[in-house]
Amino acid sequence: MKQYLLAVKEVFGIFFVAFLSVFLIHQFLAQPFLVQGASMEPNFKNGGYLLVDRVSYRFKEPEKGDVIIFRYPQNRSLFYIKRIVGLPGEKIEIKGGDLFVNNNLLEEEYLKPGTETSFFSVDKFILGKDQYFVLGDNRPFSFDSRRWGPINEKDIIGVVRVRFWPRLSFFF
Repeated sequence: MKQYLLAVKEVFGIFFVAFLSVFLIHQFLAQPFLVQGASMEPNFKNGGYLLVDRVSYRFKEPEKGDVIIFRYPQNRSLFYIKRIVGLPGEKIEIKGGDLFVNNNLLEEEYLKPGTETSFFSVDKFILGKDQYFVLGDNRPFSFDSRRWGPINEKDIIGVVRVRFWPRLSFFF
């Protein structure tokens, strides 16, 4: 009986350590994310499975071009995936279907050739401290900062580092 109780105790100890490890990794290091919708196509497809780095932005600032996961500003229980195109203090304008940052055309190699960007409500944004302008890669079908304005740094969950599905790729 003593050996049985010792074995049960050992099994519970292993499960506790495993659960605690998974919890800590999920909360502080990395988090899985499932892409829902077509706003980031063709680069990230609906049903894609990603791994989000939750640590990097504790040591460095987000950069233009980073694909991030963040809490939707109007409903913090929803998570969105978008690309950063504007950093704090920058002026964002769209002219003739092109995106300009601080009066310079932003070269966006990640977009399909011929993709045009249009604003929905205002023609320019000037970002405040800790604000980021985010857009989907599939501009005609993306619900993004053009509709609801910039996001705050505190809403950013992390940066996409690994795509597991539909094909494995790394974004470092």
